[in-house]
Amino acid sequence: MIKVDLNCDLGESFGAYKMGMDDKVIPMISSCNIACGYHASDPMVMQKTVAMAKEAGIGIGAHPGYPDLMGFGRRNMNVSPKEAAAYVTYQLGALYAFAKAAGVKLQHVKPHGALYNMAGKDYKLALEIAEAVQDFDSSLILMGLAGSESVIAAQDIGLPVAREVFADRAYMPDGSLVPRSREGAVIHDEELAISRVIRMVKEHRVTAIDGRDIEIVPDSICVHGDNEKALVFVTRIREALAAEGIEIAPLSEVVRGAHH
Repeated sequence: MIKVDLNCDLGESFGAYKMGMDDKVIPMISSCNIACGYHASDPMVMQKTVAMAKEAGIGIGAHPGYPDLMGFGRRNMNVSPKEAAAYVTYQLGALYAFAKAAGVKLQHVKPHGALYNMAGKDYKLALEIAEAVQDFDSSLILMGLAGSESVIAAQDIGLPVAREVFADRAYMPDGSLVPRSREGAVIHDEELAISRVIRMVKEHRVTAIDGRDIEIVPDSICVHGDNEKALVFVTRIREALAAEGIEIAPLSEVVRGAHH
């Protein structure tokens, strides 16, 4: 039986600003990444999101980003790897407080936005982040882009790691994501996106933007549920996976070496 995790970024509202459709997407996924206050979220939102995820029984992960509310954590920051790692520890501690108060365990850590993309290409940054996670709790699973430096760094220090793939994003021949600024970076054709997901899970292959076939191994599929159309898409991915006999399960059941 093939198992795969479906994850979504949640808790990205802030103050009076509402983002996403968390209540509707939670029943559709098996793990969630909760923003920790640096790129999005606030204490009330974190508390509420943890409560919702606990009630649904899904895996809870921290989603730490750069301290950049205005840019939603999507702008690259010129920060040393040590400093970036300290930001991760700080945000992990914040979400851990709400998880502990709610009586739930953290399952994983998935860096957000620019931090995620930069760590995917920069081994030193990836290693500092992985070590920060390991120092905090060595049973936490680090989620990184499949085939990236983040995954290699975690493997090098023996930290449990989940390889993440994206349902609606195009890939470069080296396995990195096509930058959003480029034409064709986001796949809008639902049929195509779903068939690509099934192929990644079953065959560990995906067609890159130049038409070449590349190897990609998914432990977790990232889905976005921030609008009505995205919700329909998540529902359809779930149905397609079930039809193929693929089980949707939280990361702790998918990743070897995860002990919860």
